[in-house]
Amino acid sequence: MAKRPFTKADLKVLEQWDTPTICNGLEVVVPERRAIGFTVQQMFAVDRKFPPIVGVARTGLIRAKEPPRGPIPPREDWYDYVAADDLPTIAVIQDIDDRPGYGAFWGEVQTTVHKALGAIGCVTNGSFRDLDMLAPGFQIIGGCIGPSHAHVHMVDMKCQVNILGMLCGHDDVVHADFHGAVIIPADCVKKLPAAIDLVSRREKVILDMAKAGGFTSAKMREALKKSGEIH
Repeated sequence: MAKRPFTKADLKVLEQWDTPTICNGLEVVVPERRAIGFTVQQMFAVDRKFPPIVGVARTGLIRAKEPPRGPIPPREDWYDYVAADDLPTIAVIQDIDDRPGYGAFWGEVQTTVHKALGAIGCVTNGSFRDLDMLAPGFQIIGGCIGPSHAHVHMVDMKCQVNILGMLCGHDDVVHADFHGAVIIPADCVKKLPAAIDLVSRREKVILDMAKAGGFTSAKMREALKKSGEIH
């Protein structure tokens, strides 16, 4: 069991906020990461109503367009790797085909198996299918939806992956919802609630004034000044 600067309970706290709000908090805690660490293209969720998923990454590379070109990791090894132990896991899988999503790794069987192993969801640039038969509550934030699994197979695991601009490694903390996904540095997990509270209080000053009626550019200047005075 890895020693981490956060607990399962700390991750649970972060489920109350959507992914854009997490990004807002990270801009305060680690401003140098303001333009990195998150997906930068539109993604598709199994269900927009599912709560955000927060867990540690279990990373892999897949292909589907052609049969395996050589030895591949046994799928049983992937299941050993992705199974949750002390913390919930999220499968973070990069499809490296020239057309990502040509074949779907995710469907009825894989979502059911992964949920049973303790994984709470998946983030992938690839595709998923079986929309009406997926494991209840298992969230997928994917690149597209498609009908076939083609020749889908694992190429590598426990490796760095790039999911639509988000670089992710083994054990990285991932927060995801229908907006996309973001990496949370391990030493920032416990700092985020306070940072999010700060951002929310600053925004509230502006929002309250804008919604009160009779809003003008002069009042916006006043709101910005008051917002900037909040620490």
